[in-house]
Amino acid sequence: GIATEVMGASFRNVGQITALAGCDLLTISPELLAQLAASDAPLPRALDAQAAKSLDLPVVQYDEPAFRLALNQDAMATEKLAEGIRAFIADAEKLEALMQ
Repeated sequence: GIATEVMGASFRNVGQITALAGCDLLTISPELLAQLAASDAPLPRALDAQAAKSLDLPVVQYDEPAFRLALNQDAMATEKLAEGIRAFIADAEKLEALMQ
C-alpha cells in the first residue's frame, strides 16, 4: 500500500532476473537480455503486489539516523551499495568518453 517503484539491478545471471519477474523495473545487461530472448522457458510472475498485500508483514519506518544505522549494520547492503555506486560511476565515465 506504499506508493513506490522497485528497480532490480546488477544481475549476474538469468536466474536472478527470473526470480524477480514481476518487479516494477529491471535493468538488464544486453548479454543477459539476449539470453532471455533466446530462451523458450516460461517466465511466470514471481512477484505480485496484490499477493503481497495478503502477507502479514510488519510496517517498518525509519527516520534518517535509524536508516543509516540499519544500513551500516548490514555489511552486505553497505558493501554492495558501494560496489554498485562505483560501477555506475565507471559506466557513466565510459559512456561520456564514448560520446566525446
